[in-house]
Amino acid sequence: MTDIKAVVRAEHPDIVLTQSVSHDRSSKVKSVSEAGTDPTSGKFFYYIESSDFQRFEDGLRNDSTIGEFERVIETRDKEAIYSFEYTDKAKILSPVISAANGVILDMENDGSAWILTVWMPERTDLVHLWDYAQQHDIDIDLLRVNEYAGLGNTDAGLTDSQREALLAAFRSGYFEEPRNATLSEVAADLDISQPAASGLLRRGIKRLIISSLMDESETPD
Repeated sequence: MTDIKAVVRAEHPDIVLTQSVSHDRSSKVKSVSEAGTDPTSGKFFYYIESSDFQRFEDGLRNDSTIGEFERVIETRDKEAIYSFEYTDKAKILSPVISAANGVILDMENDGSAWILTVWMPERTDLVHLWDYAQQHDIDIDLLRVNEYAGLGNTDAGLTDSQREALLAAFRSGYFEEPRNATLSEVAADLDISQPAASGLLRRGIKRLIISSLMDESETPD
């Protein structure tokens, strides 16, 4: 099987958080892929960077795609982690990608548009995302696509334990949105502690990002 890594640009006013970032032009939004959310909680976590969090939150209060929100923690100057609950009006791309057995590796805004880096088992699986976009009047462009050996066929710098943890999490639905498994369930499946499972997933995702998303010149020591 030849997996693909595709970078996609999508734009629509009802894509979740678009109205908020349009209100606060200084804001940058990035998904928190390793957040250990309860799949029944309906809460989703993002890194938010803004020069004025009050202005960003004013945008949230008038954003028809967002219900409840909370500034969970400020990680450093002008950056915080927020949790959000989506409304029924929100257009969410991750369930479409999950239904096609894909995974969003990264998601961040480019102004009022969204740049998604997705992994798919096959190039043809991208048609599901394009069909959804056409049905919902979402502007979508394929910026680039690369083929590379699948997780099961390459180490990507992963240890055996990291590979096993990532595959167990993927099969259980941990990476779907909303999640179909909790971190504790993944840990139980692996017969290890929850902190150990979290560490394996976090380090494994980091290795995958380095191997598949970064150029050699960008690779950290």
